[in-house]
Amino acid sequence: MRSDEGHPSKGDLGQPIGLTLVRASEIYGAEPWFHEFTAGVDQVVRPLGHSVLLRVLGSRADELEWLRGWQDKRAVAGVVLVDLIEDDPRVQLVADVGMPAVAVSSPMVSGGLPTVWTNDDAAMRAAVRALAGLGHSALGLVGGPPELAHTITRAAAFTDACAELHLTAHLASGDYSSESGARAFEGLTGGDTPPSAVVFDNDLMALGGLDAARRSGLRVPEDVSIVAWDDSALCQLSTPPLASLSHDVQRIGRLVGETLASLLRGQQPPVVEAPAIRFVQRESVGRHGR
Repeated sequence: MRSDEGHPSKGDLGQPIGLTLVRASEIYGAEPWFHEFTAGVDQVVRPLGHSVLLRVLGSRADELEWLRGWQDKRAVAGVVLVDLIEDDPRVQLVADVGMPAVAVSSPMVSGGLPTVWTNDDAAMRAAVRALAGLGHSALGLVGGPPELAHTITRAAAFTDACAELHLTAHLASGDYSSESGARAFEGLTGGDTPPSAVVFDNDLMALGGLDAARRSGLRVPEDVSIVAWDDSALCQLSTPPLASLSHDVQRIGRLVGETLASLLRGQQPPVVEAPAIRFVQRESVGRHGR
């Protein structure tokens, strides 16, 4: 994987696969998901003569400019689009310029692009059912940036599942940093009717929530249960170990690499469904009302 300061040109291994990501650098550096994801893509494309070229950018406008630059210079063989929003301008851009692209998103927002989808809605419903089965009647969700399509999907599934099971739903959001997770957790648990379990949209925010619980004197899981999303090693090494919505992130990256390789061969790959996300119960989740 390479990350360059200037616009890239063809490398020794042939044209790379481009991946742009809008994140603060400190969040990207600490977030395990994209490191595992790019490793999975690389496992597929490197034997085919490609590397993965990553640009971490400050805004969506920068992202569009970088994609245009790559296309103008014929600098990449294709691109991977992540963190889609509704009516994402990148989808229209790659279609207009004929740039091979694979979206990691719901097919509902990928505009007909080849897509790898993780069924986040089904995973969220499974988590709500599992927590309800442990006696939790008021749940919190700390979502990611609210404009992202997968944040919207998860939040809708969360609120729908809570309504179906007659549970109280509390919503907050963060920017994927541990600090934002701590702030959101404090907001959710500081009210008169706090949730007894909180689901976080990534591992870093869940760890921030765990730290906030310690500072406020809340015991985990006796007073509040915490569930992370992704199940990186950070979850398994925390104290207590974090329950998680677990999936094989490198496997998702490999599926994206395989889909893009098919596209570059002139094929039209279908929507690919990643292996199901599993709710993994660990010591951060307990029965409520014991």
